[in-house]
Amino acid sequence: MAHTHNWLTGSIPQLDRKSPHLSLHHITIFVRDNDRSIKFYVDQLGFTLVADVRFPGGRWTALAPPYGGPALAMVTPPEDSKEYKLIGQTTRIVFVTDDVHAKYAEWCQRGVHFHHPPIVPSWGGIYTTFEDVDGNSFALAGRDELTQEIEAQRQLASQKQESERRAAQELEIAKQVQARLFPQNAPSLKSLDYVGVCIQARKVGGDYYDFLHLPRERVGLVIGDISGKGMAAALLMVNLQASLRSQCAAANEPQRLLRSVNDLFYANTADSSYSSLFFAEYDDKSQRLRYANCGHLPGLLLRSDSSLEALDSTCTVLGLFQDWDCYMGERRLYSGDTLVLYTDGVTESFNDAGEEFGEDRLIEAVERGKDLSSQELAASLIEEVQQHSPNGQHDDITLIVAKCR
Repeated sequence: MAHTHNWLTGSIPQLDRKSPHLSLHHITIFVRDNDRSIKFYVDQLGFTLVADVRFPGGRWTALAPPYGGPALAMVTPPEDSKEYKLIGQTTRIVFVTDDVHAKYAEWCQRGVHFHHPPIVPSWGGIYTTFEDVDGNSFALAGRDELTQEIEAQRQLASQKQESERRAAQELEIAKQVQARLFPQNAPSLKSLDYVGVCIQARKVGGDYYDFLHLPRERVGLVIGDISGKGMAAALLMVNLQASLRSQCAAANEPQRLLRSVNDLFYANTADSSYSSLFFAEYDDKSQRLRYANCGHLPGLLLRSDSSLEALDSTCTVLGLFQDWDCYMGERRLYSGDTLVLYTDGVTESFNDAGEEFGEDRLIEAVERGKDLSSQELAASLIEEVQQHSPNGQHDDITLIVAKCR
């Protein structure tokens, strides 16, 4: 069952609705001057002002003790009211601490008036009493059981903090490792200027792009989207990359390469794990692009005359089926043509109104930047996506931009 602390009282609401939630919200005391009392409770007792409401004929102020519990609400009643006569009386409110002597010494130094030093009563524990600026009297008390409980809570909090610190450190290392898995340099081609970029929504993610060195002056342009998110998707991404890189040198044909990759991915992952993938083999001499779209979003090929060709799916996703094969599409690239491959983090990025960036906006952005270099166009596309969703990135944003020289 999930719990969340109340912002004012520090209580834990009951979220499973098995019984109505009930907690103590605030305790009211009467004061002569709210501003003077606020200064006392904030400056001398270390409370936090959490509410200050003014209304015709009155004012309601609430302050919270440093470590939670019901708030102390202050009201200034009219002088002719019966409540006004309660100012300066014993409130019967008890503040508890794990170290009465230390809190007593601290508050004495801050000018708090105590009636007597801490004493040990017959019921056990230790206590003293003090007054606020209006003479309202309170007790400050502690017991061994309380001290032990607070110390146990401190140890649990410390252990949790250390665990979170280690997890964050390990996640940062994983991020750095994954960043190194993306291509650090691209094979040089005479006829194609290309670039890839991935901006992760989390420390690690499941989007993947790669540039593979292939025999006979060819290069593989690869972009994929692993099922799931976070660390699990990142591990699958590493699995897929290892399979592709280990098989690409031995396979002369893309179909054979992808069949081998699917076999490895299927054998080494859970039944529900899969990846969409766009694999393109580009021949630098003939400027021929052969591709397999394995259940991925369509590649966009913007010709120099502004006509658009969509490179749609030619087969299903990788890793989901043991009996798997693919069909290769083919295109010839000419000077001025632009190829854009992307993941759904681009088109499904949404704004505050829930409106997605969409394929139409992406196509328009590519057309506007058709005269830019591949590096400049990639940066421009990412900027437009981020401007569309200024309040946060919800998924990895990954794309490859290639322009025929």
